[in-house]
Amino acid sequence: MRIAIGADHRGSDAVDRLVERLSRDGHDVSRFGSSGGTSCDYPEAAFDVSTRVAGGDADRGILICGTGVGMGIAANKVAGVRAATVHDELTAQLSRSHNDANVICLSADLLGDRLIDTIVDAFIGTEFEGGRHGRRVNKIAAIERGDEPAGVS
Repeated sequence: MRIAIGADHRGSDAVDRLVERLSRDGHDVSRFGSSGGTSCDYPEAAFDVSTRVAGGDADRGILICGTGVGMGIAANKVAGVRAATVHDELTAQLSRSHNDANVICLSADLLGDRLIDTIVDAFIGTEFEGGRHGRRVNKIAAIERGDEPAGVS
């Protein structure tokens, strides 16, 4: 899988570790944002990862900052991105199976390495269910285009 991953300075260590692990697992990983803890504003990494996912250069995106919240807000400004801030394995699975999330945003400050690994594995390994959830994702796309979602099936 092609994965774009990025961090600000708070998420840099977690991303360094994830890039190594995901690459070792056979994924094609592109890294953005802070490296080695250098200062970086989270919107820059969110933009770099999100534009690659929205443009089809990456299948999924992973963003890590202090809380995951700022990354989520910034990532969702990019058309075609459905970013979810998740804090456990279940919300990672549901973000994929129900919402077809293509980017997850994680907290470097609140989650340990083991939980981050579990969340990332769930995100990568879960497929979108479609069906009634597909209709709802289509309604999200309508809102993104500035259309009324009620008329979308």
